[in-house]
Amino acid sequence: MKVAFWRRPPEATWRADRKYVMATTQGTVDFILDQLASVGDVSARKMFGEYGVYSTGRMVAMICDDQLYVKPTVGGRAFAGQIAEAPPYPGAKPCLLVSAEQIEDAKWLSSLIAISAAELPLPVRKKKNT
Repeated sequence: MKVAFWRRPPEATWRADRKYVMATTQGTVDFILDQLASVGDVSARKMFGEYGVYSTGRMVAMICDDQLYVKPTVGGRAFAGQIAEAPPYPGAKPCLLVSAEQIEDAKWLSSLIAISAAELPLPVRKKKNT
């Protein structure tokens, strides 16, 4: 019986529990941003080793391990219908997990992001104590 050993890909990193984790590739981020071009003001910022997706100043989604997680809103859930929910990282609240087929549908994805962004509040700026 031949046993195949899994070899660590070069872009994988160690997690605290000593398991390999695939980091999101820049190609995935670029593809998702291209799909969301019709939404308008959309950008991605690197954070906690992965990416946050912003629309009109609101964080609407995260790209973790090459998967897109959209913050859940009432309108987003209604628009998406039957969609899986999962936390983007351990300890996080569940988000809408967008499948690869749904990411490739630019019109559907843009609508989901626009609906979710409209329902999310703008971030509150903290005042500096002087």
